[in-house]
Amino acid sequence: MRFKIIIVEPKYQINIGYIARVSMNFGASRLYFVKPRTKLTGSRAIMFSKHASSLLRNAKVYKSIAEATKDCAMVIGTTGIYEKANRTFKRVILLQNSTQKLKKLNDKAVIGILIGRDDTGLSAEEVERCDMLMYIATSKKYPVLNISHALALILYELTKQKMTPIYKDISNRKVDRKELEYLFKLFNKSLENKRIRNKKAVGAVFKRMVSASQPSGTEVHALITALKK
Repeated sequence: MRFKIIIVEPKYQINIGYIARVSMNFGASRLYFVKPRTKLTGSRAIMFSKHASSLLRNAKVYKSIAEATKDCAMVIGTTGIYEKANRTFKRVILLQNSTQKLKKLNDKAVIGILIGRDDTGLSAEEVERCDMLMYIATSKKYPVLNISHALALILYELTKQKMTPIYKDISNRKVDRKELEYLFKLFNKSLENKRIRNKKAVGAVFKRMVSASQPSGTEVHALITALKK
């Protein structure tokens, strides 16, 4: 499925810049705006977008939410005020449960993620037009997130299954049993010239500690390098 990030009437260029940046972080190729209240390519927006300014320069602007969501199989609204939506909107889900709800959709489906205004959020009427409302659990003392922060959390949750395999091998090379045996051999050898009463016990402790920590191949290699003369 493809996620279509739709920002409704953004007011502050700094937020627009950060939205572009975080969207590109998670693989977005285009952004969509509904009646922006400031210039999308203003100096501050470009500055805070860093290397994602192309998303702002190539953004598509709509006149209404209806127009922006016309091609969406599902529209997910966002809110930072749970009580505001809970009375009449029964399809409120926590962010961490959202991927389960989307599994049944067609792989080619377009999912609209509706990000509300950076000062007032989505209106009650706009919330009612969504198929689902997503809520991010935060402290009750200050539950409302900045829209760019909220988008970062949403995109992480929705794309982590796709993104994680890309980095699965970072510092996580599987340990070769021969490497482990070589490591223990080197450690025991390093004890030979030390004034230790029970070298065998010390070697056993080292072996237990290493085995219990389940080190990666990279970590074992680092220890071998340190113990080599």
